[in-house]
Amino acid sequence: MRHLQEQNNDAVVLRWNRQPSCVGQARLELRKTLSAWGLSALEDAAVLVLSELLTNAVRHAHVSPGREIETRFLPVRLPAPHGLRIEVHDASPARPARRAGDVDACDGRGLVIVDALADEWGVGDRVGVGKMVWAQWRSAEADG
Repeated sequence: MRHLQEQNNDAVVLRWNRQPSCVGQARLELRKTLSAWGLSALEDAAVLVLSELLTNAVRHAHVSPGREIETRFLPVRLPAPHGLRIEVHDASPARPARRAGDVDACDGRGLVIVDALADEWGVGDRVGVGKMVWAQWRSAEADG
């Protein structure tokens, strides 16, 4: 993991090798960030959504060796309420798509979970190759 702090907007930017172990490490970093920002009320949903988005990037972003996955945790500072935006950047142009639910399948429910837990989510272009998948929440109350 490489940690890059963006000074202009308090974003926490982390880069990960495409290894399944990065998912647990990223969850820990998000928990620490939410606590520091007073947004622990969002922790359960945000950690699960981060797990789903990052796991998708690790499993499905077939890119050349040496390419890393980047996560960004950004505080959403509106007059009120405060919130959180999570972004997962990878170098694959393939866009995620929700699959029809198969009750017997062992996978394929990740984006259904993201849709249920995030206030909003989507996929966008990023600078350079690949895409960014994001999720966002508004917190009715910040820790205080």
